[in-house]
Amino acid sequence: MFTRKRILIKKIFENTSQYLDKSITVCGWIENFRVQKNNGIAFISLTDGSYLTSLQVILDPKTDEEREKLDSIYEDGTKGVSLEVTGILVSSPAEGQPIELKGETLKIFGKVDASEYPITKKKLTLEHLRKFPHLRIRTKTLSAISRIRNTCSTATHSFFQLHNFKYVHTPVLTSNDCEGAGETFNISNTLSDGEPFFGKPTNLTVSGQLHGETYATSLGDIYTFGPTFRAENSNTPRHLAEFWMIEPEMCFIDLKDLMDITEDYVKFCINTCLVQCKLEIEFFNKNYQPELLASLQNIVSKPFQRISYTEVIETIEKHIAEGKAIVREKEIEHKKFKKKAKGKHIFEEPVFWGCDLGSEHEKYMTDKVVEGPIIVYNYPKEIKSFYMKENPDGKTVQAMDVLVPFIGELVGGSMRIDDYEELKTKMEGKGIDIPWYLDIRKYGSVPHGGFGLGFERLIMMITGIYNIKDVIPFARYPKHCDN
Repeated sequence: MFTRKRILIKKIFENTSQYLDKSITVCGWIENFRVQKNNGIAFISLTDGSYLTSLQVILDPKTDEEREKLDSIYEDGTKGVSLEVTGILVSSPAEGQPIELKGETLKIFGKVDASEYPITKKKLTLEHLRKFPHLRIRTKTLSAISRIRNTCSTATHSFFQLHNFKYVHTPVLTSNDCEGAGETFNISNTLSDGEPFFGKPTNLTVSGQLHGETYATSLGDIYTFGPTFRAENSNTPRHLAEFWMIEPEMCFIDLKDLMDITEDYVKFCINTCLVQCKLEIEFFNKNYQPELLASLQNIVSKPFQRISYTEVIETIEKHIAEGKAIVREKEIEHKKFKKKAKGKHIFEEPVFWGCDLGSEHEKYMTDKVVEGPIIVYNYPKEIKSFYMKENPDGKTVQAMDVLVPFIGELVGGSMRIDDYEELKTKMEGKGIDIPWYLDIRKYGSVPHGGFGLGFERLIMMITGIYNIKDVIPFARYPKHCDN
């Protein structure tokens, strides 16, 4: 049976009475180091990645050997040096810290040359840290993001397992483009005879949805959670070339059911983080987004407003007519337009029924109009994917998007066309040839639907971090795939 010799700092802070006045061993990396000049006592802030708060370790060298160990740390630098310390955990007399470890033995594992180490004591911007993707995890911000990411991952599995969903591993390599947009990474490997490796054009998946539907129509309710890829030349703070998607698919449901479970899932993840990652959220609230905690509490405290696409368009058009907002007029001189737009919200792109809502329109609805999350449903069929079920009006499809403050679109989903002939006609009209996908409707078809949630956007919402490149361990985006 595996047992740890070292005690995690997280366990020490959460179960202090269990370890108080006892000899324990901790391991970690130095976050801060200072020595009192008058007596040579060293004070070390030690972190092991398990907890936001570091543990203060006090070392009082009594022998020349002990002093030499401390001096050797100073020779190169202190931040990042890895240690093992054994000592007695005691209540701390100092303000601001409940406990400290009186070190008795010290073992140094790895030193750090401060002249070369890029993770310095001074505050570094997230943009600067992107230059060191292999080392940035050693900062308090990135380690806090990673703990929230871990919590959301386990919460995802907990939520769907509690609702009796089956976890399905859909393929990363596929011969189809789910969205039909052509933004796929192609696999160009060939065999010795020069033929394509798989015998046909193949690409990295943009979604596990289509394959997920095949399992849903036998198992009932399933979900996928894996990497997806999009070859879109986009450098916005909300897009990556490689990202993770959560895609459940459910049978025997309607659009209301789909909206209900989507809302429940998002709230479940946020609630889990509010309980299990309270310190991390307080850290982000203090250092990155002052309204973060209040915003998250607001999201989970009341139902998401549900507004049709048509109502969204009418609302924005009404606000423009009333002078609350204005669309940028590019032909007008900048100074003249600035004067005309004074006191109004400026839209860069026009809005009209049939347009694909942009991020600016989505954020306007969540941040300015509703001041909270909304679910927009019944979109024009021309701007949505081929597999979405049409409404009786012939103009809209049963699609829904969850829009949240700060991010905009978090979730996109729909009911799927379940009639064989209807889907066959739609696919032929768009030149889409996926025979096996049609077979799902040919043999025992059922009403079904699902959604896709960009996992990194969920982490952005919970942490308040502005750029999606900072919430994934190794960001892949145009011209960046260095390690």
